[in-house]
Amino acid sequence: MSIIQDLVPVMDHIREKTGVFSDSMLKLAVEGMEGSQDNSVAFILKMVAFAAILISSVCGVAIPLVGKKHRFLGTDSNLFFTAKAFAAGVILATGFVHMLPGSTKKLTDPSLPKYLTNFPFSGFIAMMAALGTLVVDFVGTQYYERKEEKQNQKDRSDAEESGAIHIVGIHAHAAQHGHSHSQEQGDVREHSHAQAQAHGHWHSHSHSFGGGDEEGGVRHVVVSQVLELGIVSHSIIIGISLGVSESASTIRPLIIALSFHQFFEGFALGGCISQAQFNSLKSTIMAIFFAITTPLGIAIGVGASSSYDPHSPRALLVEGILNSVSSGILVYMALVDLIAADFLSKRMSCNTRLQVASYFALFFGAGLMSLIAIWA
Repeated sequence: MSIIQDLVPVMDHIREKTGVFSDSMLKLAVEGMEGSQDNSVAFILKMVAFAAILISSVCGVAIPLVGKKHRFLGTDSNLFFTAKAFAAGVILATGFVHMLPGSTKKLTDPSLPKYLTNFPFSGFIAMMAALGTLVVDFVGTQYYERKEEKQNQKDRSDAEESGAIHIVGIHAHAAQHGHSHSQEQGDVREHSHAQAQAHGHWHSHSHSFGGGDEEGGVRHVVVSQVLELGIVSHSIIIGISLGVSESASTIRPLIIALSFHQFFEGFALGGCISQAQFNSLKSTIMAIFFAITTPLGIAIGVGASSSYDPHSPRALLVEGILNSVSSGILVYMALVDLIAADFLSKRMSCNTRLQVASYFALFFGAGLMSLIAIWA
């Protein structure tokens, strides 16, 4: 602004001497310079936001995945349990305090038809999204349980078939070489031991898909995938909203708020992925997909900022509906699959210190994320 202020007296002097600049032309020139400067500052801030949010997302989702190899950050540690409670509070507040009110504001905008604004569509869509998530949660769990059972049956059948073939081979070998009955029995006993080991290998394999933890690996597989769907659907929206904004004063607080938001959402998601015990490739793909979503939304918003009108009826409807859907998914996941699953577990009921720490973390996370709504 100091450059513009210095130029104003110079323009006034030129106008007085030559008459080149009228008052209206001078006003337009100054406003154009101010707008250009504000746009350039906003663009720089968007690039800062792109980098900051990407880094915080990567760090958040990576800590549980990398830390599971270390005892104090492993998925069975009290520290991880408490941090996950904090992240659950963040996700719950995101759904209730950030997404749902934003959806209500957009779907009740005066520019929309009255038949849309006279009905609480934001709450209705969020409710239906939560119920839909319940159905997906149930169907997904049933699918993976059937898949696991089929794999178990196949492993058991292969083990039994291998054992039967081996017994036939022992008998043929004994008959050919005239081994004594006692030796044959010894061989059969030896085979029985080998077969038991084979069954033990099958039993171990049958639980590897589920991760072998007490909460059940199948649930963690479904939870991680549904949670990522809910997080990604609203992350792209908040990224686009930041990208199309041309106000530097609006973007500045969003950088900190969204970086915090993405870090702890990533931590919760990374914890679920870690507990599901996917292979390294699938875990990496899911983590990368989460990490790039909001930065991708920012890039789309920057590219569309010249033609995108966030106040048009179509934009209001699309953003409002997606925010409602995201709100319903996040509230369901936070309450049912994160909070209830952990806080009603045997581990929590048997550890008073863990109860106190987890409840404090839960309420602190929800309260802190709610406070951020003042700026974001």
